[in-house]
Amino acid sequence: MNVIDLFSGCGGLSKGFMDAGCDVLLGVDIDQAALNTFEKNHPGAIGLKGSLADAPTFKQMAQIIDNRNVDLIIGGPPCQGFSLTGPRNFDDERNKLYLSYIKAVELFRPKGFIIENVPGMATLYKGEVKNEILKRFRKLGYNIDCRVLCAADYGVPQIRRRLVFIGLQKQYGEVSFPEPVVDSKHYVTSREAIDDLPPLIDDLGTEISSYCQKARTEYQKKMRGKCNVLSNHTATEHKDFVKKVIAQVPEGGNYKDLPKGVGEHRRFHMAWTRCDGHKPSRTIDTGHRNYFHYEYNRIPTVRESARLQSFPDDFVFVGTRTQQYRQVGNAVPPLLGYALAKHLISLIER
Repeated sequence: MNVIDLFSGCGGLSKGFMDAGCDVLLGVDIDQAALNTFEKNHPGAIGLKGSLADAPTFKQMAQIIDNRNVDLIIGGPPCQGFSLTGPRNFDDERNKLYLSYIKAVELFRPKGFIIENVPGMATLYKGEVKNEILKRFRKLGYNIDCRVLCAADYGVPQIRRRLVFIGLQKQYGEVSFPEPVVDSKHYVTSREAIDDLPPLIDDLGTEISSYCQKARTEYQKKMRGKCNVLSNHTATEHKDFVKKVIAQVPEGGNYKDLPKGVGEHRRFHMAWTRCDGHKPSRTIDTGHRNYFHYEYNRIPTVRESARLQSFPDDFVFVGTRTQQYRQVGNAVPPLLGYALAKHLISLIER
């Protein structure tokens, strides 16, 4: 099935669809560094830099796909405007990116679509924004529903909850959601995800390196695949006083576990948080400056963060280190994308 990824970023969601056998035609985003990563890891797909708020971008999209049918549209449009405008101002200029996603579905008439967003959108203005989205897609002739899904339920070593809308042309029947593939007692832990990677204790590592030991867990074997080189695994060089503070945080602890007078220049909610290696990671974000390795006194590398997001090791991130972290943190975990893709395809093919 042919897929277009809107607000694609580096392509975590479309990577899942590609692994499920889909043909990813196009990714659209305004971040060129993310699109460079997208094109590098989605053979044959085109990365289009442009704003979906602009009409010319839609014209370019149509030209790039060369009149091929679009079976599926996927993506996560930003929803910041809704918190400012309220449900009665759905058509406000500040919501134009979300409106552009609706426009894309109306224009290309895919068999199905996926929208991913933050869980808070489900309850924003007592659910009125969510209900307006459902109403507009139903008016276009789609069955649609939404649910908050946890990535850990689909084999991702991370507690990452996201609101997911699934839409289907009415001829394909009612919407349902993929069943979890693992229960909470058997979640993949952070250690099971990354403890085969070089520790980088005596050096910061290099952008291209090699494994120093065999994969220990099934998840590690899955992430390695046939990859024989290790990319994006370089450590951040922290100042000595920062490392001394990190060293005093126990595994799974945070600033509340520090001695009085230590690390007090960071006292907000998630400050000085150290990962608990015996549990899935908390949500990987775009900064990482206050989330530290469960064992080593540093933040996770880009590759460790990517593993916790379920990116396989042959998915190579390009750009500056800051850009790479942003790409990883903004992405939908590919394993969650894979589960959504397989389920959506099964709904259409039934």
